[in-house]
Order: sequence, then C-alpha cells, then structure tokens
Amino acid sequence: MRTEAAILKNLIQNEEYTRKVLPFLKEDYFTENADKNLYGTVNEFVNKYNSLPSEEALQIELSEVKMNEEEYKDSLQLLKDIGNDGEDYTDLNWLLDKTEKFCQDKAIYNAVVESIGILDNPKSNQDKGAIPEILSDALSVSFDPHVGHDYLDDSDERFDFYHRVEERIPFDLDYFNRITKGGLPQKTLNICLAGTGVGKSLFMCHVAASCLSQNQNVLYITLEMAEEKIAERIDANMLDVAVDDLHALPKDLYDRKINNLRTTTKGKLIVKEYPTASANVNHFRALLNELNLKRSFVPDIIFVDYINICSSSRIKTGANVNSYTYIKSIAEELRGLAVEHKIPVVSATQTTRSGYSNTDVGLEDTSESFGLPATADLMFAIISTEQMEEVGQIMVKQLKNRYNDPTVNKKFVVGIDRAKMRLYDVDQSAQDELVDNGQEDDTPSFDVATGGKFKKRDFTGFEYE
Repeated sequence: MRTEAAILKNLIQNEEYTRKVLPFLKEDYFTENADKNLYGTVNEFVNKYNSLPSEEALQIELSEVKMNEEEYKDSLQLLKDIGNDGEDYTDLNWLLDKTEKFCQDKAIYNAVVESIGILDNPKSNQDKGAIPEILSDALSVSFDPHVGHDYLDDSDERFDFYHRVEERIPFDLDYFNRITKGGLPQKTLNICLAGTGVGKSLFMCHVAASCLSQNQNVLYITLEMAEEKIAERIDANMLDVAVDDLHALPKDLYDRKINNLRTTTKGKLIVKEYPTASANVNHFRALLNELNLKRSFVPDIIFVDYINICSSSRIKTGANVNSYTYIKSIAEELRGLAVEHKIPVVSATQTTRSGYSNTDVGLEDTSESFGLPATADLMFAIISTEQMEEVGQIMVKQLKNRYNDPTVNKKFVVGIDRAKMRLYDVDQSAQDELVDNGQEDDTPSFDVATGGKFKKRDFTGFEYE
C-alpha cells in the first residue's frame, strides 16, 4: 500500500493516530487529486465534529466537494479500496515515525520546488533572500506532542526548572552582573536608553568586546555608523589604544596586537552595516543564514545599533501608523528573533528632548514609543553630567528588569574612558550615595559567573608608546 493510502486509512479508522498527526499534515503533502480530496474532507469533518467520519459520511461529504466527475469517481474508489484493505497497522509508534518522515520529505520537496520557482521567475513576489528561510522551515518540520504544561502532572519538570542554571553571558562590570543575576539570558531583548552622544554605541561596543574576550561569537549590526567605525571603536577597546592614536599606530605594532588577540580569543566578531531605516528582522534572518552557510558562524549574542532606525517587517514603510505602533512592532520582531535563535539581543534608543538634560531619566523619557519598554526584558538609562564627565564616570539607572528586583541597586556608577571606548568598575566609595545600602547581594562575580574560565581583562603591557 502507498504511504499516502496508509495515512488516509488510519486517519479514518484510528482515532489516537488521527489526533496526533492531523495538526501536522498539509494538503500540499499529497500529490494525487483523490488523496487531496479525501484528506481535505476528513480534515474538515474532524475539525467540525471532533470525531472520525464513517465511510457513508465521507461519501456524502465528497459528493458536496467541488470537483469534476472523474476526480469524484477516483476519490470514491480510493475510499472503497481503503475500506477493503485488511492490513492492520497496530504499531502506533511505527505509524507515527513513517508519517513524520513522509511529512518531512514532502516539505523539503515542496520547498525545493518553490525555491526553483523563485529563481526561474524574475517577477516573483518573493526575493532570493527568502530561499534560506523557506528551506530552513522545511527542514524543521517535526511532530511536537507538547500542547502545554500540566500543573499537577508536570510538577517534577517544574521543580527541575526551578533548580536549573540558566545559561547567561556575563558582563565584565560587577553592578551589571548584580542587576541581571550574572549576565544576559537567552531569548531576551535588552535596551540601553541615553541621549545623543552620552554613550549608547560606546556601551554596546564595550560589551561586544567583552563577549569576544569570553570566546563568544558576536554579531554587531549597525544602521548608524560604518562598519569600519564600529570596528575602530572595538579596536580601541581591545588593543588599549585611544581612537585618535590608532591612525598613528605603526603597521607592525598593530599586526602584533591583532595576532595576540588571535591567539587568546576563540570567538569571532562580525560587523554588518545596513543603510539607515532600510533593514528589518527578515534581513537579519537572511544574514544569519548566510553567515552560517558561508562562514559557519552562529552568534551567541546580537547587537543592533540602534532599534529606532530599523524598519518593521510587518508594517510597510510610509504606512499610516503612529510611532508608538511602529517602534513597538520593531521591538517585538527583534525579541522574536532573540527567542527564535535562543540568544540575547542588545540594542539602544534615544531619550526625548526633555530627557536629554534630565539627570533622573525615567521610562517616560523614551523617545517615539512607550511600546519599546513594554516589550524589553531589561531597560536601563545612561546618564551623564558635567560633574561626572570631569571625573570620568557615568550613572546607570534601572528602568525595567525582568531578571531581578529593579529597586535593588536602582542607580550605580560606572567608570568611562571615552578615548579607549571602555567602561570599568569604580571604587565602592563612588556608589555609596547611589546604590541601596543594606541589601544583601549573592550575585556571582564575573570570575565566578564565567566558571573561572575568564578573568577581567587586564591591559597591563598593552600601553601604546
């Protein structure tokens, strides 16, 4: 018996099988018109009446389906052949495995045909960049039996979840590790809020350099500055050379510093530039697929510089929507990308005009859309004043935090070296008037959070003469 006929036979006769596989079957998986007509009729009947149809009910339902006389006769003959087939497929697990393989093979075949159609038809509505996603979706077809968490029956799994150590990417800044309980978790969107020139890109470049030094793969997407400008800032951070001095650095000394990084760092950092307001998450997905195919590069963290100058994949440019809806849509899409690829995404946003001069920035100072903080998992403000600039410091204020209590260490100070695009921890005395005194802190330090594999970067010996 054909695989299609075996599937249709059990859809009609085996209720347990039907309830397990029907959500995953598609009409496109069947090539013969008779198979499609019978499958469509069974699917519609089960969804409408929540029970298996009898042979007589199927005959009546088929007579009401729009098809020509020859197709109708073939469909009735197929139904008759299935009913007369005496073979009994008693092993449900075997049936499920065969059906899953059938769906996977058909999905891949259909994806290849669709991809060829895109390549052969220059007027196709879909771009060639959609092909990797089409193939990826086909390769991911599988039967997932999970339909929800049973509060009582799944209590053991829930207990294990409570005691599971969540994978995080630590900061090399103690107070950021404190407020995040050890670093950034997977599947999260993290936003830095600051005024123009305060240090949004500097913060992201520093954290990107820190992740690279921890042997993480880092993807830095920029829609504001050129790729070379971002790489220049990371050079200043990693090589311990002021940005202005990089241009005067001799080639042999520069090569020696870069080679030292190659020997000590196993991670990769890719910087990709897009024109302002021209790229959305679909472009980012295509980039991830391309990096995986061409360079075997899979990022552990993504930086997007910055969220307000991305475009939305769901709302067309120029559509009559307000900024709240548009920016919230972009934030939701970026967070969806983080969940899809199981990585943290870090981005930034501007303050309003009043927030730029405000020394106590709040969520209400978020520019363009309050939907952004509603979507983010972590959001904090970077605040700078003339007095703080004089001593080389900036203040960080928690605005939203899903990882920890945002009222603990609500404000803290971080040292800043703008020449070398670097942040660093300051003495505890600088925190005394800001952080919440008397709060117990059991958050692991950077060394502990990284399992002792990495130490805070020590730039001794890297001084440029």
